[in-house]
Amino acid sequence: MGEHGEYRPLVRAALLAAGLWAAGAWPAAATCRLALVLALDVSSSVDAQEYELQRTGLAGALNAPEIRHAILKGGKGHVALAIYEWSGRYKQAMLLDWSLLQGHGDIDRAVAALARATRSESEFPTAMGYGLGYAAGLLARAPVCARRVIDVSGDGVNNEGFGPRLAYRHFPLSNVTVNGLVVLGDAPEVLDFYRSEVIRGTNAFVEVASGYDDYRRAMSRKLFREINDIMLGALPGRPDGSIDVADLVGPVAFDPPQRASDLVDPVGAKHALALQPVGVAAE
Repeated sequence: MGEHGEYRPLVRAALLAAGLWAAGAWPAAATCRLALVLALDVSSSVDAQEYELQRTGLAGALNAPEIRHAILKGGKGHVALAIYEWSGRYKQAMLLDWSLLQGHGDIDRAVAALARATRSESEFPTAMGYGLGYAAGLLARAPVCARRVIDVSGDGVNNEGFGPRLAYRHFPLSNVTVNGLVVLGDAPEVLDFYRSEVIRGTNAFVEVASGYDDYRRAMSRKLFREINDIMLGALPGRPDGSIDVADLVGPVAFDPPQRASDLVDPVGAKHALALQPVGVAAE
């Protein structure tokens, strides 16, 4: 790694976790279709009100009937969920350690963990490479699942330490899809940064929230897509690269007045595509 030795301890920790858990710390009978890591930005660019909108927005999204249905009935096997906050280089904090969501009670406990959470940090910059390294360590000790996805939320670009590209080069993140939820605000370059530097892997995409007051809606759409493992392009009559998830789950699932401006940005979606099954890698 040469001059980038600053993150060697994180790499060693992630690799150690992978080695320790290689034999499997979860019951062999526990079939898992998705290991999902949710990474929430708590850097200094996120003020107290925005943090509350993010935390309660995620809780509301997980608690929504259509998301509960997707988790419990969306495919063969269970969903494993972990949630953490990230900001500065070594400033990551667990909100929910790995939990198998096998019934409504498990989802209730995840929502309750978010409801009682208090912000871990508020004064540090945006060290996304370190945040991704932390996610690598989590995935190394996750249940064995058919798919592994990291869901990174944020409102700014990396401004401390190494960035996502170096993280992907050195951490054990092969066969991991990284999606992004961009919260638009004071940093106009953030969407391009997520598109070019953050998302990677099979069917990776960016979901956009117009602000933190739009976070719950955006997270609901993002979770629906990730959990159901569907690749979306533009349906007939919609702008290229856009999709209305309410077309898939019914008109009551999302607030109709907001749906016209909803944006999903699939990788490489420059032309209208019909709804199609997963299976095309988008590196």
